[in-house]
Amino acid sequence: MESAISAQGIDKAFRGGFFGPAKEVLRRVDLEVAPGAIFGILGPNGAGKTTLISILATLLRPDAGTAQVLGLDIVRDAARLKERINLAASGAHFLWCLTVEDNLRFYGHLYGLGGPALTARVAELLDSFGLAEHRRVTFERLSTGLKQRLSLAKALINQPELLFLDEPTSGLDQDMAHHLRKEILRLNRDTGVTILLTTHNLREAETLCTEVAFLKEGRLVSEGRIPELQQRLGLGDHLSLIFAASPPPLDYGRLPGVLRYRLEDSRVDLVLDRVEERLPDILAAVQQTGQKPARVKVKPVDLEEIYREITH
Repeated sequence: MESAISAQGIDKAFRGGFFGPAKEVLRRVDLEVAPGAIFGILGPNGAGKTTLISILATLLRPDAGTAQVLGLDIVRDAARLKERINLAASGAHFLWCLTVEDNLRFYGHLYGLGGPALTARVAELLDSFGLAEHRRVTFERLSTGLKQRLSLAKALINQPELLFLDEPTSGLDQDMAHHLRKEILRLNRDTGVTILLTTHNLREAETLCTEVAFLKEGRLVSEGRIPELQQRLGLGDHLSLIFAASPPPLDYGRLPGVLRYRLEDSRVDLVLDRVEERLPDILAAVQQTGQKPARVKVKPVDLEEIYREITH
């Protein structure tokens, strides 16, 4: 199956002034994204996330390397590719004097939509993103959160096959961010649209992404499915068994799925590959000794641990 995105050796540098030295932003980036995936690009500020998305969305040209998006070359076939993709960036900018509805209509016309089809699409997007009551408000009068909602609504006007989201929930309150994440998952599930997103919110990436890649100083340092990264880095779910007295004598290192363990006073701390699968067997093994834990604490591994391990 052809990749939705296939990039090889992407380099990009920017000069600080006419005679200033070039600063490398991306260095030999290779990336493969499968059709229908929600793929996350994570990294600190200045890592090159937005530059990479801008290149793949045909807004910037790479200095070196090649990339195909939806089977089209990002440089040679840029005009055709633009018809099939869309982008929502943080810090949205629209025509300040147009209303929310008129902005959506304007961008719909740019994508060749018109008549009843455009009217229906605009109404649908106003509803989906809670913008209907603000439809007559001009862009300059919108709050930051409403501007971000409009940016996301615009990005779906042409029903793209591939959607680029740069910090999609930036500036949104908690409820709207939660609603937006649900909408992203629904879109992906119902339409099969491929989504490439950047985020600083590790919990968000964990919720949304089937696969993630980490950028550090312009280099792609690791990528994969979250469970695969967890296993590769030796990071796992945390399970603590707290007993009324000393823990029972068991070879905890031989229990199923245990990556490492530590005994301390009346507790046993274990790191497991998959706690949801291993917990019943571990509790059964403990109970066979005639003791039961007074408390059980579970903390699944999260992207923050993986991110810290990779980028530091």
